[in-house]
Amino acid sequence: MANIRAFAVVGFNTLGSRVLGFVRDSVIAAALGTGGVADAWVIAFRMPNMFRSLFAEGAFNSSFVPLFSRRLEEDGRAGARQFAEESLGVLLLAVTAFTVVVEIFMPQFIHLIAPGFRTDPAQFELTVALSRIAFPYLVFMALVALQGGMLNALGHYAIPAFSPTLLNIVLVIALFALRPFVPTVGHALAFGVIAAGIAQFAIIYWGLSRAGMVPAVHRPRLTANVKRLAALAFPGVISSGITQVNILVGTMISTGQAGAAAVLYYADRVYQLPLGVIGIAVSVVLLPMLTRALRSGNEEGALDTQNRSLEFTLFLTLPAAAAIATIPLPIVTVLFQHGHFNVADSARTAQALVAFGLGLPAFVLIKGLTPGFFAREDTVTPLKYAALSIVVNIAASLTLIFVLHFESRALAIGIATAIASWINTLMLGTTLARRGFFKPDGQLRTRVPRMVVAAAIMGAGLWATSTAVWGPFAHGLLMQIALVCALVVEGLALYAVASLVLRTTSLRELAAMFRRAG
Repeated sequence: MANIRAFAVVGFNTLGSRVLGFVRDSVIAAALGTGGVADAWVIAFRMPNMFRSLFAEGAFNSSFVPLFSRRLEEDGRAGARQFAEESLGVLLLAVTAFTVVVEIFMPQFIHLIAPGFRTDPAQFELTVALSRIAFPYLVFMALVALQGGMLNALGHYAIPAFSPTLLNIVLVIALFALRPFVPTVGHALAFGVIAAGIAQFAIIYWGLSRAGMVPAVHRPRLTANVKRLAALAFPGVISSGITQVNILVGTMISTGQAGAAAVLYYADRVYQLPLGVIGIAVSVVLLPMLTRALRSGNEEGALDTQNRSLEFTLFLTLPAAAAIATIPLPIVTVLFQHGHFNVADSARTAQALVAFGLGLPAFVLIKGLTPGFFAREDTVTPLKYAALSIVVNIAASLTLIFVLHFESRALAIGIATAIASWINTLMLGTTLARRGFFKPDGQLRTRVPRMVVAAAIMGAGLWATSTAVWGPFAHGLLMQIALVCALVVEGLALYAVASLVLRTTSLRELAAMFRRAG
């Protein structure tokens, strides 16, 4: 499995970023809790990141990387650099213009994204102010997306995977360094977002300089290559960022209940660890690999890459989902229950986390299936399924809240998001299979059910242990940390033993994979 080393490089760097992200969010939770400033900060932070996921990282990368890889294959580095420069001029103009428009009409955007804030003028004004400070982050992320996509296509994965770590570091520094000089903690964090964007752009620029592929900025021109890029990117705006779109829908609905937006944010941060380490690593590496295989006419190689990627994805995702769904309260308590984040906040966040845990395999599989379309320059089909998924998400959210009378909007929204993501996953997988672009081989068909059983055994063991020990012994932060660490070790041991007994993998096979990767 020649792509496992690349997965490991991206996954390791993403893991470091996510761990630091937990440190960041733990500090922020202690400073903000789930009150009004926390809700305003969550919306302000989501604004540029939502558009980054939709326009910069998602739609742009899904269309830019295959085209850049083609130019690299057919025209060499000079042709690829020219295409990158043409794309950069148009992208920079479009994103800058969009940012200016959003800054001007920010109150209207907040009305749309956070309709529940309309009844509280002070909350609304704070959200608008923080959003205006943070939103230019999008411009830097667009530049990072293009240059990071170039590095990935060139086979340099480490620096683009490391760059998000800078966001976590800079935000924590800003929280403490700027707090004495600004009105609220939210203001300090918003200014920190901009500083982080500059830092991320700088390190990606440095990486391209080392590779000798820094694109120059030219006057925007609608060349044939740029028109093709735009045609592919337009439908990808929704399809590649479907998880973010669904979370946005949930955020809009959640603003009708105080603190729900913050609860969703913290639950989202927990499941983003496995999603980032596994799903993003697979999607980042898989797209250029599939593209290269298809460009060289190696259809069998592309199918094998798809199968082994999904096998690798599920082997790591299923136990993560089982852990999140069975021990959510210990996880949330250790990560966030400090300062202004209290016991009730932990309980509400844990409820939402269970729902996200049930949807985690779908979130990750979407990341692993969409490259099968994008590598073949088909961004329309995922768009159709994404649109249907959004409709399902809205309908399910409203049904759960108003028909089933869920007291927690965050829980209802989490369940709806999971349902919508599973439907999207099934549509993507069946369509690829029907077109002959995804053929589960014997190894994948026999191992996945065994992985499910192994993850279920692990989850049952974690639930039994946590039920027995958490209530009587989880007193004080040090004891809570010790218990969670013990649960993690137990889970790893149970899953490892179950996997070996059920023959989902073997130590010899894993070692051979890494040797072939080298």
